[in-house]
Amino acid sequence: LAQQRLLIKGGKVVNDDCSVVADVYVEDGVVQQVGPNLNPEPPAGLVVLDATNKLVIPGGIDTHTHMQFPFMGSRSKDDFYTGTKAAIAGGTTMIIDFAIPQKGCSLIEAFDRWKSWADPKVCCDYALHVAVTWWSNKVKEEMKSLVQNKGVNSFKMFMAYKDLYMVNDEELYAAFSCCKELGAVAQVHAENGELIAQGAKKMLAMGITGPEGHELCRPEDVEAEATQRAITIANAVNCPLFVVHVMSKSAARVISNARREGKVVYGEPIAASLGTDGTNYWNKDWAHAAAYVMGPPLRPDPSTPGFLMNLLANDDLSVTGTDNCTFDICQKALGKDDFTKIPNGVNGVEDRMSVIWEKGVYSGKMDENRFVAVTSTNAAKIFNLYPKKGRIAVGADADIVIWDPKATRTISAKTHHQANNFNIFEGMICHGVPVATVSRGKVVYEGGAFNVTAGEGKYVSRPPFPPYVYKRVRQREQV
Repeated sequence: LAQQRLLIKGGKVVNDDCSVVADVYVEDGVVQQVGPNLNPEPPAGLVVLDATNKLVIPGGIDTHTHMQFPFMGSRSKDDFYTGTKAAIAGGTTMIIDFAIPQKGCSLIEAFDRWKSWADPKVCCDYALHVAVTWWSNKVKEEMKSLVQNKGVNSFKMFMAYKDLYMVNDEELYAAFSCCKELGAVAQVHAENGELIAQGAKKMLAMGITGPEGHELCRPEDVEAEATQRAITIANAVNCPLFVVHVMSKSAARVISNARREGKVVYGEPIAASLGTDGTNYWNKDWAHAAAYVMGPPLRPDPSTPGFLMNLLANDDLSVTGTDNCTFDICQKALGKDDFTKIPNGVNGVEDRMSVIWEKGVYSGKMDENRFVAVTSTNAAKIFNLYPKKGRIAVGADADIVIWDPKATRTISAKTHHQANNFNIFEGMICHGVPVATVSRGKVVYEGGAFNVTAGEGKYVSRPPFPPYVYKRVRQREQV
């Protein structure tokens, strides 16, 4: 009960549209007052956090994670406990994970399975996107049921991973049409799966078996082409599109151009594509190179992260996730003689906020308000969580981070809270550190110490037809 009442004093409250010096008073997990010199009565049992000279920001929302994901003959190291615990240490108070059925399998069963993994373990709130990996009338009915009964308002289609998850253009058209009818956001993993399959065969035939082969068989063009195709198909059915993990300049340009043409499309660069690059695939140490393998790959052009950050700063790209899907060095070694067998995935859930502050705000590319928009508010708006999430205001959920813009930390696998023995941002010095994290009105992390138990987070239902996305779509339909 001691945690039921909380006062955050003297900080600068930063939302996506303005910053103001104010106190924040929280009761029963909800923000009750925001204003100067608050003095809630009675003082007994009130927890006070001093935020003088610090920023008070909405908790981060990571739009893209894969906790305990069975994939490529292994299972990702971070489960819903270690993953969400690491998230709150980094200033993220909500994740959206992916329930991914095998081809021919039930979407609802996949959703229920992921939820059964998450519910007993999560340390912060979460939601689930659901993947559409095949098409039939049954899939269509299940999508409807997920939207109406399970609080799902986003579905992801893979254009890559041939014979595993990939859908063709006809299936994309059907899935996009269904999303539009249901008021859901369509998401795509945009890479040309056919070209990747052919490219991989070619690399292996040439004797290229190392991690560099992974990037060589799925170059930028393969990502840009699929991004363009997805936007074209989505536009044909007037369906809003969300492109996950934007990894290259060319794919980002395609999204940027589409937005300028008025298309309803959102791009999601991730901590990895903003904070590091694909030159690592040519590292002489195999384990180091393999640790960076993910799909789509990081790009060897070292100017890519800065380019993506510029687009994120000026609203050509909209939100940031991590695609957090960690495999340790032993798991990556499944592909020691064949890069196509290296489990795809990198870390990021703990470091996303600091990496974006360092590369975006500290570097002078974006201000603190845009930082809040791209780490929290825009995600809340797109996925219909706003204004309960993504904002500090009366009536909002008390998911709050006290952020010290002056403090620094050095990222390292030795000190991170993730279950992995490697960190792709190893040695990066970040200005901007979360000092305390509040989830549902409770201080769950402060000064390096946790006060949280597994299962304290909750599943959050997301209603269909998010206004931020669908107002324009509906108007176009009428016109």
